[in-house]
Amino acid sequence: MSEKVTFYYNPMSRGRIVHWMLEEAEADYEIKLLDWEKRDQKSPEYLKINPMGKIPSIVHRGVVVTETAAICAYLADAFPQAKLAPPVDSPERGAYYRWFFFTTNCVEPALLDKKYPRATEAPSGYLGYGTYEDTMKTLDGTISKGFLLGDQFSAADVYLSSVLGYALQMKNIETKPSLENYLKRCIDRQAYQRYMEKAGPLPS
Repeated sequence: MSEKVTFYYNPMSRGRIVHWMLEEAEADYEIKLLDWEKRDQKSPEYLKINPMGKIPSIVHRGVVVTETAAICAYLADAFPQAKLAPPVDSPERGAYYRWFFFTTNCVEPALLDKKYPRATEAPSGYLGYGTYEDTMKTLDGTISKGFLLGDQFSAADVYLSSVLGYALQMKNIETKPSLENYLKRCIDRQAYQRYMEKAGPLPS
């Protein structure tokens, strides 16, 4: 089985998160660029990889992985030498899972509700993530102290900082010092710089 990661990608997609993650993992990877205008993501060949026709996807050691958060978590474990996830038997593994899933289960839905307010108020307790205000307050209490695991940068930070950075660029959330400092800590990394040299910035 090939150790090279086959990366199905378009730079105008959440594939940018995986691109950064691949650089952090120092993985050997090849890019299969999919053209939105040609609808490559809906081609019969790609639908065999990802029946949802979504970007990104990866193939590694004969295994297909889709969904951006899952890909990041997979890569952290597949390339343990990069130390992007605590060992499975480490007490820090619980916190790692906590904040990774907090981003997918709370932060992303909260940001979506912030940008696109619901036409009618949801019944009390209906929204599993809680409220935008509680979500951001909880997050702020953690990122103001460092990375999600304190001094250790992890795949969870790749994912969270990408989500927050995009929301800030699109002016979907208000900036504040703790957020700016957290994002700066994340993007000051050499792997992020390598990724940006290859991917280029998003249009303003």
